[in-house]
Amino acid sequence: MPSTPDPRDLTLADFPVHRPVTTRWSDNDMYGHLNNAVYYELFDSAINGWQAEHVTVDPMTDATQGVVAESSCAFYAEVAFPAPLVVGVRVVRLGRSSVTYQLGLFVDPERSAVPDPAIKALGHWVHVEIDAATRRPTPIPDHLRALMETAVVEVPA
Repeated sequence: MPSTPDPRDLTLADFPVHRPVTTRWSDNDMYGHLNNAVYYELFDSAINGWQAEHVTVDPMTDATQGVVAESSCAFYAEVAFPAPLVVGVRVVRLGRSSVTYQLGLFVDPERSAVPDPAIKALGHWVHVEIDAATRRPTPIPDHLRALMETAVVEVPA
């Protein structure tokens, strides 16, 4: 029976989309590392920033909206302000009305003086597309689906 791949072995190269992120002084908690809630903010910003850069999305006027239905994060190593970070984004499941992302948090190799290729955290994020008026699931719009398809990867079981 094959073993399940260890997510700690993921590298930035396993993620088709790379989103540099900026942390703030206030992101560090009393233990001197990023507060857990900040990881979720970084993941949310990476997904929405990637979409906004490539397709027209206006949550105030669009007929559909992507809402978070599920999220989680596995923490592997501490990071702290002011480390330059990058979020890797990949789509591991693309359904009719939902998309499942994996998000890897890494020290940004292009902005860091000290190489550190190890994954720091792995996020799991499910967006469900809903009709803005009825608040019920609806198919992902074609322009958004086309963008998501550029980040689809096969994940070994």
